Amino acid sequence: MTIWNKCKLALAAATLTLPTACAPPATEEVASYADDRAEIEDLMARYLFAIDFHDWDAYVETFAEDGTIEFASGAFTGREEIREAVTRFAEGIGNFYQTEDGQPARLRHVILQSTVRVEGERAWATSLWVEMANDGPGDSLKMGTFGVYEDQLSKIDGQWLLSYRNVLNDFIPDRHPGPENPVRGMDAAADAYRASMIE
Repeated sequence: MTIWNKCKLALAAATLTLPTACAPPATEEVASYADDRAEIEDLMARYLFAIDFHDWDAYVETFAEDGTIEFASGAFTGREEIREAVTRFAEGIGNFYQTEDGQPARLRHVILQSTVRVEGERAWATSLWVEMANDGPGDSLKMGTFGVYEDQLSKIDGQWLLSYRNVLNDFIPDRHPGPENPVRGMDAAADAYRASMIE
């Protein structure tokens, strides 16, 4: 029997002898964070599906009315300005990703991991993203670029929306994350906000 199996058996036996009252109850704060994080992760997924399938109505609806996105082309504020910027981005994809017959390749974005901080009606998230397309040999999958999303979110009328998204790309000069762990910057911003609310 491996040491891990022995540990599992010991833990199970110990759990059986503990009174139910000793089990720590799920606190309201933990439950609230779980709900908020689930909604934020759903928002991030909707953002990616919208951009990859060119659903610009759904895309801009992931942002607050006065939200901002910043990427290599600049910073764009408000849903109409964001729509124009992302439409131009999508139209230019064919310059970078092409199938063997010269057509624009299909692009797919994926978030690999995210860390999320929630403080009341505000939240911060840092996520690692990758971009891939069918522009490899025989229109096969080829990994493209990757980078980090630095997000600020607001809960507006009970709905989480992006108030600011900074798209960092490891392949673009002056647009790559680091060298410091970007999660530290996120935590510092969340901590500062929390302190300001206590004062």
